Amino acid sequence: MKTATLLVDIPQSMRLLLAMSLIVFSVNVNHAMAQADAEDTETVTQPAVTTANPAISVEDLQLRLSPLTVDELAVEADAWQALLQAKMAEIVEVRLPQSDPSGAPSSASTDDLVQLQADKTALADRLNVVIGEMEAKGGDAESYKKYVAALPGLAVDVFDTASVWAMIKGWIVSEQGGQRWGWNIAKFLLILIVFMFAARIVARFVRHAASRFEKASQLWVKFLEKFTRQLMRIIGLIVALAALEVNISPLLAAVGAAGFVIAFALQGTLSNLASGLLILAYRPFDVGDVIEAAGISGIVDSVSLFTTHVRTFDNKVMIVPNNDIWGGTITNATASDTRRVDMTFGIGYDDDIEKAKNILEKLISNHELVLKDPAPVVHLHELADSSVNFICRPWTKTGDYWTVYWDITRAVKEEFDAASISIPYPQQDVHIHQSLPAAEG
Repeated sequence: MKTATLLVDIPQSMRLLLAMSLIVFSVNVNHAMAQADAEDTETVTQPAVTTANPAISVEDLQLRLSPLTVDELAVEADAWQALLQAKMAEIVEVRLPQSDPSGAPSSASTDDLVQLQADKTALADRLNVVIGEMEAKGGDAESYKKYVAALPGLAVDVFDTASVWAMIKGWIVSEQGGQRWGWNIAKFLLILIVFMFAARIVARFVRHAASRFEKASQLWVKFLEKFTRQLMRIIGLIVALAALEVNISPLLAAVGAAGFVIAFALQGTLSNLASGLLILAYRPFDVGDVIEAAGISGIVDSVSLFTTHVRTFDNKVMIVPNNDIWGGTITNATASDTRRVDMTFGIGYDDDIEKAKNILEKLISNHELVLKDPAPVVHLHELADSSVNFICRPWTKTGDYWTVYWDITRAVKEEFDAASISIPYPQQDVHIHQSLPAAEG
């Protein structure tokens, strides 16, 4: 009664306006719900566009998939998975009626099974293409990957030679079997051979280009050559594995994940690697230089990223870690074109000083390998315990250092002997004091 009274009290115009508003609202709501249902129906019933031709090539399939979104790719993946599932059902139907009690297929069904297996492989390849495109765009394709990985292969009784031979022969002539893997192996070997030759050519080009720089050391040139060759070989191996249809993504991911563990376990090796790079960058020595480093003296044979090979003067090859060399003092005897030969000669205190000096100056000035500039130095240097010492310091080319040293040393001995100039050796004077015997009582 109360509600009815309220409706009577509302004016007629207001009641008409309220009724029209309710009608418009109801129509809008119904239209929105119908549109949403239509969109849902359209989404659910949207057909796949790439499965119309199951024999479509992989290249064409990749082109058709490129503009699709993740949701559209999911529809395509479902469609290809349905085709693959149907093909597996055909394989099961062929195997069940014609199997012997042991479960192995008879020879009568071998050809059919080989063809069905080839068709199944082709469908799985195309589903993998869809899966790859889906993952590249951020979709979740894990369930599809697990389904493909769980598909069984062909089973054959190894004791049934006829079936085994028929299976092998059918697989060899199959387009998705022997022909496919034969072509893949041929591509694998061809790519490896091409990259091996390309690595040599590129490495030689890099060596030639690096050698044109005046300040480029031989160590740096050899390092670039070896690094380029190895890098080209690694790239060739990766490309060849991809041609062999090997999925290298898990391998690269495993290498990246193991990088931290390897770096922690090989701290010393990585330290040598860093030292090797610093040696190559700052060039404290080059191939053929005479150095003294890490307690070893010799000629540098080669430098790798981890070790330096030094050949000692008695022809022993010393392999020294780069960290030991870079972490200590490096003496490069051949870094300069000229060297000073430092020698000391002693004469007796009773010998003629001027005569000895003249002999030394004459020997130095007459030696053909002694340089005139810088001028040699001969001076009385020290009054030692047993001798009067002269310093003799001629300059010569670095490669003639030991020749000048040995020649002058021999000549000094001969000239001093001829001039009756002694070359003393360390000696001591011993004085004996005799005490008087004690008086007898």
